Amino acid sequence: MSKSTRVPMKKLAPVFLAAGLAACATAPMDNTPLTLTLATATPGGGFPVYGAAFQGAVQTADPTLTIDTRNTKGSAENVPLLEQGKMDLALVQGEAAYEALAGIGRDKPANIKILWAMYSSPGMFVVRADSPYKAIMDLKGKPVAWGAKGSGLVLLAGYTLDPLGLQRDRDFTPTYLDRAGDGPAMVLDGRVAALWGGGLGWPGFSTMASSPGGARFIAPTKDEIDRILAKHKFLKKITVPAGSYSGQSQPIDSVGSWSFVFARADLPEASAYRVARALHKAEADIAKRLPAASESTAANTAAAADPAVLHPGVAKYLKDAGLR
Repeated sequence: MSKSTRVPMKKLAPVFLAAGLAACATAPMDNTPLTLTLATATPGGGFPVYGAAFQGAVQTADPTLTIDTRNTKGSAENVPLLEQGKMDLALVQGEAAYEALAGIGRDKPANIKILWAMYSSPGMFVVRADSPYKAIMDLKGKPVAWGAKGSGLVLLAGYTLDPLGLQRDRDFTPTYLDRAGDGPAMVLDGRVAALWGGGLGWPGFSTMASSPGGARFIAPTKDEIDRILAKHKFLKKITVPAGSYSGQSQPIDSVGSWSFVFARADLPEASAYRVARALHKAEADIAKRLPAASESTAANTAAAADPAVLHPGVAKYLKDAGLR
């Protein structure tokens, strides 16, 4: 995975877009109908929402491409689905991708390839605005909904807490969800004190923030961020801009990483090239469908993806578009 910090690369996208589209305009168009499967996650989370935007934007940009989205248990299931050739594409959260590619908890590193950058995922807790909790340590010993068991966000929680001397299942009363969308209701009715999640425009955060009583976000302090980054150097400091959620008047600093669309390693180069070309053309469309996907650009893919893991078809497209 790349060690590039998150920068507002999306601001550069319009500059590159004209050059990129000009370059790919000279490439021969393959109009052969192509259907690819895309694994997302449990309903109610951010991955199915992104998957729907991805599906619509790609098919609008290239009507000969059909994206067939499938709900799964999340990143933990998506990686083996790609390795087994049961899915063509899959969404994988940053920490889950890091562990899979590094071979952590596996017999060997995963042989999967990056197709496209999704978005950065800063991890945070959300609580009711009328709750007494204002810091991570305030939640120690309290019931917390960590999300779906197979979600990469659960891994991010572990990496965030460990440098602070905390463990998910030891220092909190953990709840794991069958559906990511069940979390907000559990916070609102008091079954849990907080919900852990991540990302800009994450559905669980949006639901909480727009609830009648409002919400409060809890992220690591500056000192805690320094401790986390000192121990886990693959994580990056990420800022959630003010106004990202209803009632959020100040920016929030946290830690996280990039999530990516991955492809099975043997996806034909020409197929990956076609999807990359469609996604580049569809950048404005996918951002319109899902604001968080405004980060899902060719420029961010070129900046954030480790060249050793990037699919050859995408690498070729980015080179033709003048981005690598």
